[in-house]
Amino acid sequence: MMPVGFRYAIGVEYCGSEFHGWQSQRNAQPTIQGVLEEAIGFVVNEKVELKVAGRTDKGVHALGQVAHFESSAKRSEHQLIAGSNGLLPPAVRIRWVRRVPFDFHARFSAKSRTYRYIVCNDVVEPALMRWGVAWWKRPVNTEDMHSAAQYWLGERDFSAFQASGCSARSPRRRVNSIGVARSNQYVKVDITANAFLLHMVRNMVGSLRMIGEGRCSVDWAARLIDSRDRRQAGPTAEAGGLYLMKVEYDEVFDIPDSNRTMPPFDR
Repeated sequence: MMPVGFRYAIGVEYCGSEFHGWQSQRNAQPTIQGVLEEAIGFVVNEKVELKVAGRTDKGVHALGQVAHFESSAKRSEHQLIAGSNGLLPPAVRIRWVRRVPFDFHARFSAKSRTYRYIVCNDVVEPALMRWGVAWWKRPVNTEDMHSAAQYWLGERDFSAFQASGCSARSPRRRVNSIGVARSNQYVKVDITANAFLLHMVRNMVGSLRMIGEGRCSVDWAARLIDSRDRRQAGPTAEAGGLYLMKVEYDEVFDIPDSNRTMPPFDR
């Protein structure tokens, strides 16, 4: 049976501080999925259900989230963007809309996801961007952190960074790139992988912090990943410093690059 109507892909930017994560929940409101479905549903005059590239946790932000929905209504990109954004809270914005074929799926068609974690590494807690960065008071050695992170490249068993309650069928993931860099008092950790386990990025960052502060050696990172033991890894880094930056798809789907800048690193 052929689908009736249209499938739309959307690019979404949001500040996660005001929401209980992406996924709609009966006992936790508001959620990003919930406010988007309500706004889009009003514009197309029917109930919609969003499928997303990556469900972000409470407090996590996004510059390049991708989702899709189906609707019997034919709407232009402008109608969907302007109409939905006019109804959404200020912390959520649809950046683009594309009509896509029915074999496109925001989650299963994705080739990779890129996350960025941002830390203010200073003796004084920041007043600006305090909702959007983590704060580490003790100085960290970013060169050691970067060197240690290279042990985690490739297809590996990432059980050491898998949170309890993760529903993934397998702990194996492929990390394509990982880098740590500093710009003045800010430290960023960029990680690209085919997919991520629950809290995987935040657990990796928490372990890198231990190395950066000199509490663990650089080669400890190799022993940690080989242990496959979450109890040996560092604590989970706070959610507020994490951003979903980009989701990559095959060119045939014509999905826009998020192409969003993030100061102080992308000037």
